[in-house]
Amino acid sequence: MKTIFSGIQPSGTLTLGNYIGALKQFVDLQNEYDCYFCIVDQHAITVPQDRLELRKNIKSLAALYIAAGIDPSKATIFIQSEVPAHAQAGWMMQCISYIGELERMTQFKDKSAGKEAVSAGLLTYPPLMVADILLYNTDIVPVGDDQKQHIELTRDLAERFNKKYNDIFKIPEAHIPKVGARIMSLQDPTKKMSKSDPNSKSFIALLDDPKVIEKKIKSAVTDSEGVVKYDVENKPGISNLLSIYSILGGMSIADIEKKYEGKGYGDFKADLAQVVVGALKPLQDRYYELIKSEELDVLLDQGAEKANKTARKMLKKMENAMGLGRKR
Repeated sequence: MKTIFSGIQPSGTLTLGNYIGALKQFVDLQNEYDCYFCIVDQHAITVPQDRLELRKNIKSLAALYIAAGIDPSKATIFIQSEVPAHAQAGWMMQCISYIGELERMTQFKDKSAGKEAVSAGLLTYPPLMVADILLYNTDIVPVGDDQKQHIELTRDLAERFNKKYNDIFKIPEAHIPKVGARIMSLQDPTKKMSKSDPNSKSFIALLDDPKVIEKKIKSAVTDSEGVVKYDVENKPGISNLLSIYSILGGMSIADIEKKYEGKGYGDFKADLAQVVVGALKPLQDRYYELIKSEELDVLLDQGAEKANKTARKMLKKMENAMGLGRKR
């Protein structure tokens, strides 16, 4: 069975874009692959974090993983910092990375732009991401299309290590869904939906109240044409809403267009709001059940135990290949 690894940073409430682009994928993939789904808290500290807020976000994200439908009996769910091999292997991958290739990473350029000082971790976190992936003999990495550059670096470093030391790593492939990989902002449909957007109307948080969801969808930017038609170039707003409706409502875009032929955006948005609320209700119910119980900690302990066992084996191979420690 092929292996999948993916992770999300615990840096605030997840959005509908995260659910469609990541969590929903994870649920579908867990039945076909050996899956490792990580809460990458060590990546989160590349920028300043409040420690209490970070701890809260770590548990919240773990609960959302499970509430979204990831089954801990099928997939391994764990917290990155509870598996020391990640940081150890991350340092080893840093040592075969070049400063130039890290400085060219788009996310580093974006996050460091205009700042007087940035942490060294912001520059060097891609090799840690590489280690995250390679530790589990990963075949496939489900990512949004904005992460393609990181997967290319992962492949480059895996090949570099194999050639220089020992041929121990698989060369992973990115898995990017054809529809829904990039859900856009409700207020600016030319930008990706982001939980860090200062305008809260631009995104739907997974734990938003139904009334809040309705208001956000009703205020979503569309166009003056009033025709429910998919056309990303000329109608990015309504096209984004159609993608959300199609994925969560289980209808093809063509069928949705036919359903709203001759109707305005008001009817379409009202129905879309109910589709989104209905899709998120089971997730929200399960989330609040988990966050109040001890079940979550038990499941995370089990996940960390399994992840540690797998990661330590690969770490030992890496250390032997590089000549670290005593050969065992």
